[in-house]
Parts: sequence; C-alpha cells; structure tokens
Amino acid sequence: MEQLAGPEEARSLNRPDCSIVIPTYHGRRLLETCLASLFRHLPEGPAIACEVVVADNGPDDSTRAWLADAYPQVRVVRLAPGQGFCRAANAGVEAARGRFVQVLNDDTELTPGWIEAGLEPFRDPTVGAVSPLVLVRSQPDRVDSAGDDYGLAGWPSKRGHGQPAARWERRPVEDVMTPSGSASFYRADVLRAIGGFDPAFGSYYEDVDVGFKLRWAGYRTVFAAGCRILHDISATADHRSPRLQRMMARNAELVFWSNLPARKLALAVGPHLALLAAQAAWRLARLRFIPFYLGKVDALRELPTLAARRRARADLARRSVRPPHFPMGLGSIEKVVDHLRRPRETSAQAPEARH
Repeated sequence: MEQLAGPEEARSLNRPDCSIVIPTYHGRRLLETCLASLFRHLPEGPAIACEVVVADNGPDDSTRAWLADAYPQVRVVRLAPGQGFCRAANAGVEAARGRFVQVLNDDTELTPGWIEAGLEPFRDPTVGAVSPLVLVRSQPDRVDSAGDDYGLAGWPSKRGHGQPAARWERRPVEDVMTPSGSASFYRADVLRAIGGFDPAFGSYYEDVDVGFKLRWAGYRTVFAAGCRILHDISATADHRSPRLQRMMARNAELVFWSNLPARKLALAVGPHLALLAAQAAWRLARLRFIPFYLGKVDALRELPTLAARRRARADLARRSVRPPHFPMGLGSIEKVVDHLRRPRETSAQAPEARH
C-alpha cells in the first residue's frame, strides 16, 4: 500500500497533500457557501496539508477582489472570460502544488471528514481517482451521484441518482466506471499526464472522458461513501437550455467514439444506434428534438479529430502502469428505459445533467 506524504515531508517539499481546485464563473454567491464550508471542515493541525486554488474565468474582477479581502489564503488563477469549465479546471490543476487534487464545483458544500475520506483510497497505488457520495443539497437524504456508470450503448449515468442516501452511506470502497465531475479527487501527476479535461468538451461529460482516459492509462476510479458532499444541482446552468442540450448531445458522441476499445466498439454500435433512435423519438414527442439533432450534427463535424483521439488513447495504453480494463455491459439499458419513462418535470435532472 502506498503511503501518503507525512506533514514533515510535505513541509520540506513545500508541497501540500491536496490542492482543492474550484473553477468559477460569476461565482461569488456560490463561493461564499462553498469556501465557508471548506475552511470550516478542513482538518486541524498538520495532519493533511491543503491549499485552495480558485480558477476564475468570469467577465470582471469582482470575484477576485472579494476573494483577496475575504480569503487571502486562497490562490486565484485568472483566465480570460468565458473559457469554460474544462479550461478553467486545467488552469487550476496546472497551478496546483498538491500530490492530489480535488476538482470541486463552486455550487457544492463540504461536510466534516470529507477530505480525509476522499484521500484515503489513494493508499492503493492503482487508484487514479476517487468519487465521493454527492448528495442533493436541497434534499440531503437523496443521492445526486455515487460515481458514474457507462453502458455499451453509450449511456453515462449517475449511480444512485435520486435514491435514498441511506442505501449508499455504508457502501465499502468499490470500483466505478468513471468519477463524478462535481467533486472528485485525482492524482495530480496522473491527471496532467493524461491531458486533463479536454477543452473541446467545454463542460458536460468531460468527467466521463477523463474517467476513460484514466482507465486507458491503467488506473482505477473508486467510490468512497465516507466522503460526502452536498451539490446544488443546476445552480450554475439551466440544463433545459437548448444550447446546453445541444452541447450534451455532441459531447456524448465524442465520449463514445473516442474511448471505447475497438472490440467493445464493434459490439456497441448496434445498441448505440438503438439508443439514439429512442432518444430522438423521446425528444420529438416533447418538442425538444432540434437541440439534440444539432448536437449530433456538431459531433459529425468532429470526425476528422477522432483518429487522433483514438491514437492518444492507444498511446496511454502503451504507457499504462497496468493493462487497461473497461467493465462495461448492457445493464445501463434499464436506466435508459427508466429515464424515458420519467415525467417531463423531473427529466431535467436526469443523468444527462452533469454538473
């Protein structure tokens, strides 16, 4: 088992154990709650050395000025306005000094013991990412995500979404397909080595893409139920927005065609086409087809990049620390059917809504 750096080693290297990276855009209102909970629940003493990095890509300096006054210990990385979640997250990770990083949404609230539980699984050197138990802030007895699943049909889904938290609170540390993007932990050097978050995604499904790249590099993602985080779903964006629906439709295709190993891809094409037909019919019935269609057209425009994307995955596999493993089956078909049966008013918070 790998040992986490002790406080003396961390001090001698001037390197924190963990960097908490928070991308934000016009996020002062959200950061007030997020940072207050973070500093309230950081471990006392030198047991775990931490730093906080806010990557601000908002259109003005008001958030930065407020941080300098209210939280001078926070390091701020300033980006040009409107760079998007992925570029902001990458800039924060690049500036981070910790051995591990937590990429944290600004619409989250931390709970006692979150960082200890989030870092503990990294004692196993095969673990590249840790996904927490994310709870719905307005209903903390309900699960937002317990890590992500991914089925051969090309359907990413949040494990446990909408279920009672009690079902998940005592689960052991266990493997999941990909990390949840709102609050997961990563080995900093590994996240950088795999290229971080692909800026082409902008936001949405970039966490699934990172989870695949970790697996291509031979690392595992695990779920740690003891790390609990509250998430204000849809606080930073309206997931019913046609623009976001179009982006999600596009990004879902990028994940599918870029990441599935060749043998699994051959098995998955048929189920994937069936899934697309079901999604198209569902959206036609609800007059929400056009953003979905335009997103798929956008994905077709990315065809020239797919060969390079797949070569990059193959290169990760050649350099992998262990043989890549992709435990996918058709089980998520049941989740697709469940999603399509949901009433319209609840579907906006279905597994498509990533952050």
